[in-house]
Amino acid sequence: MRIGIPKEIKNNENRVGMTPAGVAEFIKHGHEVSVQHTAGEGSGFSDDDYVAVGARIQPSIDGVYREADMIVKVKEPIEQEYELVKPGQLVFTYFHFACDRPLTDAMIKSGGVCLAYETVQLPNGSLPLLQPMSEVAGRMATLNGAYYLQKTKGGKGKLISGVPGVSPAKVLVLGGGVVGEAAALMAAGLGANVIIADISLPRLRQLALELPGNVHTLYSSEHNIRQQLRDVDIVVGAVLVPGDKAPRLITKDMLSLMEPGTVLVDVAIDQGGCFETSRPTTHSDPVYIEDGIVHYCVANIPGAIPNTSTLALTNATLRYALALADKGWQQACKDDPALAKGLNIVEGKVTYKAVADVFGLPYPPLF
Repeated sequence: MRIGIPKEIKNNENRVGMTPAGVAEFIKHGHEVSVQHTAGEGSGFSDDDYVAVGARIQPSIDGVYREADMIVKVKEPIEQEYELVKPGQLVFTYFHFACDRPLTDAMIKSGGVCLAYETVQLPNGSLPLLQPMSEVAGRMATLNGAYYLQKTKGGKGKLISGVPGVSPAKVLVLGGGVVGEAAALMAAGLGANVIIADISLPRLRQLALELPGNVHTLYSSEHNIRQQLRDVDIVVGAVLVPGDKAPRLITKDMLSLMEPGTVLVDVAIDQGGCFETSRPTTHSDPVYIEDGIVHYCVANIPGAIPNTSTLALTNATLRYALALADKGWQQACKDDPALAKGLNIVEGKVTYKAVADVFGLPYPPLF
């Protein structure tokens, strides 16, 4: 199979779809790999690194799409790429269709096969291709929240850890999944007073056993969230419904409960956001202030640390990508039900129910 790895063109997205080590595995399996010129540069991988393992450097993004049977990316195609996706071409990347109707319509129109990292799901409910970036995003959410808590950045002027004689910051994490646990663990390690909220009592019991003593669990309800907002310093929104829009846990009227300079970090912004006042921001313009509350809503948080993120992503995606290349997407998905759940749009049809339901589109199951 011919594999194409284009350069990411989303704002300040420095990750790349595959490391040279991953490309070497494709070559070993007998596949051809084309990498766009400088695609890996932002992650610390040169064109020479890819050539050394057998890849061919393609000068343009148009050429990568034109020649490839399968595109391996990091982020969803943006508008400039819509017309490049060919009928029957497999695109393996993060899509987050449920919060992006123009992207959904464009990929339906393209006739391509869209296999989304974020909805590949194992029988135990875990999301193996979302997990590594969730771990990165959760840790970064806390670090960014702490950074914007500085007075010079619009925050309250508090140090997340406190100092001897001065209390640490209070961090509220909404969602006890991979992102939430990573955010809580980072905040706890920095010395904050941490509360993590979820609607699953079994999950809260597990977190209570596993996380440090300065992390406390809370059942997530509107009443309980409102109570916590009165003296919170950082709120990390870390809720996820696979393939669907995120629920809105903090409404606009709740902003008045918080002290000015409180920082909201919405990691769920890829799925529409879990705060009513959230809107996507970028690494070049990451925050805005509404009603005195600092909002950090960058849609590709792991893109700020691309070397770590690209290595972690390739570690997770490689075996699935090799199966797709070795067998073709139809057979690979028939052989692996977890991989089949990643199929969101196939040759003009929406094949993931949550996406179809969000937009009121027909849902013909594929298998």
